[in-house]
This record gives sequence, structure tokens and C-alpha cells, in this order.
Amino acid sequence: MKSLIELPNVGPIYRRELRSYFNSPIAYVVIVVFLAIIGWFFSNNLFLMNVASLRIVFELVPLVFLFFVPAITMRLLAEEKKSGTLELLTTKPVRDAEIVLGKFLAAWTLLAAALAPTLVYLLTLSSLGSPDMGSVVAGYLGLLLMGGVYIALGIFASSLTENQIIAFIIGFLLVLALYLADKVLLYVPDAFASTIEFLAIDYHFSNIARGVIDSRNIIYFVSLLGFSLMLATASLERRKW
Repeated sequence: MKSLIELPNVGPIYRRELRSYFNSPIAYVVIVVFLAIIGWFFSNNLFLMNVASLRIVFELVPLVFLFFVPAITMRLLAEEKKSGTLELLTTKPVRDAEIVLGKFLAAWTLLAAALAPTLVYLLTLSSLGSPDMGSVVAGYLGLLLMGGVYIALGIFASSLTENQIIAFIIGFLLVLALYLADKVLLYVPDAFASTIEFLAIDYHFSNIARGVIDSRNIIYFVSLLGFSLMLATASLERRKW
């Protein structure tokens, strides 16, 4: 991917997309539902089971992301293609890579905004004891990286169709396949098991969430994120062929 200096229109597209999220009920509804689900399980874990840990958050958020991320990305390109505003946008000196990257950063910001209030849980735990800050920081880093990969795949799915529901389904299936890859190793021939495990996103996230930030896991997330954005850009450029 090119640097932001070489893609000067990323900033305006990012701000335009971010405003479209927060000038409508979409962002607020999605964030409230997300926090309600996570808060319910964290509260039960803390007050009913007397477990003062963020482990439940790091276990549950990846599952919620399977639905949350395709929901916030399904409209990014599909809606613009259907309404014709994408063609209007591309009549200006704007590259397809700038469109994809600007929309990606806006959706990633929304995801980070949804995660930010969960830091209240950390303050709650800090008042009760001394949580392991290393694993907490690593866990949030892992969630942001995982969410970034899911968003890039969701944008790719949105670039394939004009129908938002179809974009949601494709995006959901893509992220679900990545999430479940290491859960089906018993049914995979031994010769392919290690490869399938390496491709599983939850395998790399679990490693990071334990507090060990291995360069191999970071390279996996960054490579997959970049590759997914390249696929989305190439898919968007198909209309010119």
C-alpha cells in the first residue's frame, strides 16, 4: 500500500465517512448494542462469579466482532455503487486506493470508539486489585488488529456487490472462516494442520492476548490486513476494465 503522503485524498474521504457514521443513528446504535452485550457478560463474570478479570472481554469481543464488523462495513462501497455516488466520486481526481483506505480508517475509528468505553472495566478491576497491564495492553492491541483485518475483509465483501445484505453475508462468511480455522483441525489431514492453524486469526489473537507480542503474530495481522485492502482496491477497479 502507498503512503498517506502519496494518497492526499484519504483524509477528506476519512472525514466524510466518519461524519456519515456519527451524523446518523448507525454509530450510536451499534456502539450501544456492542457495549450492552460485553457489559452484560463482564458484569455477570464479576458480580455473580466473583472473577475480577478482563479475560471474558477478550474471549467475547472476537465473537461479537463476527457480526459487528460486517454490519458496519456492508454499506461502505455497496451503498455507493447502488446510489451512483461512487461513480460521481471517481470523476474527481481520487484513486480507488484512496477511497478504500479512507473508508477503512473511518470504520476502524468507529471500532476503536466502540472499544474505548470498555476501559471502564479496567478502572473497575484496578480498584479491586492489580490487573496485569501487559496482558491488558496486548489484548487491546490484538483486538484492534483483529478488527482491522475484519474491516478490510468487510470492505472487500462490500466491493463485490451493490446489495448491503449480500455484502453482510459475504463479509460474515469470510471472517467466520478465519475465526473457525483452528477449531476444525481434528478434521484436517495432518499434512495441512499446521498451515490451517497458522491461517486462523484466533490462534494469533490468543497468542497476543496472553501478553506475548511476537513479531510473527504482528506480521500475520499486518500482512492479512494489507492483502485484504489490496483485494478490495482491485475489486473496485474492475468497473474500469
